[in-house]
Amino acid sequence: MPELPEVETVRRGLEPAMVGARLASIDQRRPDLRFPFPERFAERLTGRRVEALRRRAKYLIADLDGAELLVMHLGMSGSFRIEKAGGPGRAAPLLGGAPKNAAHDHVAFGLSTGSRIVYNDPRRFGFMQLIARPDFAAHPLFKNIGMEPLGGELDGAALARLFAGRTAPLKSALLDQRLIAGLGNIYVCEALHRAGLSPRRPAASLARKDGSPSPRAIQLARVIREVLEEAVAAGGSSLRDHRQTDGTLGYFQHSFRVYGREHEPCGQCGGPVARITQSGRATFYCGSCQR
Repeated sequence: MPELPEVETVRRGLEPAMVGARLASIDQRRPDLRFPFPERFAERLTGRRVEALRRRAKYLIADLDGAELLVMHLGMSGSFRIEKAGGPGRAAPLLGGAPKNAAHDHVAFGLSTGSRIVYNDPRRFGFMQLIARPDFAAHPLFKNIGMEPLGGELDGAALARLFAGRTAPLKSALLDQRLIAGLGNIYVCEALHRAGLSPRRPAASLARKDGSPSPRAIQLARVIREVLEEAVAAGGSSLRDHRQTDGTLGYFQHSFRVYGREHEPCGQCGGPVARITQSGRATFYCGSCQR
């Protein structure tokens, strides 16, 4: 499933094409994806202007000029591509690569600029919702989501505050979306390795007795931001289905230090990378240099 860097990469790719344009036409080709589309989905979107495109956790949110927000989730295999106008009666080919199977093109947004944004999803595990603007913060999808890890909100003090008294393993706490929004398995494994912290250590160990952050908490907050920013700059990680909006693959997977590298030598100490299961997810780490 795409994690925060992949979703942020898609947002940045779509933003120049979508923001400021009107949704001139909506071609909805099936009644549902993971969930049914909202009633009169195409009708409610047609003619709306996209004022901004933002991300919350792993969701894309289009701020429209009406009373509603368009919320989009990529699911397991969803992707967007931009088809630029190529003159009367034809469209330019997909930018940057061969198109995916058109049988899985489920929604096409025709823009007032002449371009089209096409949503493709072979597994149909993504979804789209329309949410009234005043209801956004209290909506079930968003009301329990924690702080964003990019930006200035996440620091050592925040980690200490969130994890104080929590006996759950550190990795499990970092994946808790109620605490920190959008962190996924890949980037938590990578951040913990860079910070030299064991995924098994109690989350509460990042807070001192007085509630202040330990040096480990300060370092981990910095490393989380670094890993995410590097991944976004690399276009995310393409392990299965993720592609950028121009059709190209992300390449952060070539920088993995531990994820997916079971039995390979740790690049830091030379010890073997181990794999364990935590909360049903594979955890990759070095038992020698992560304490």
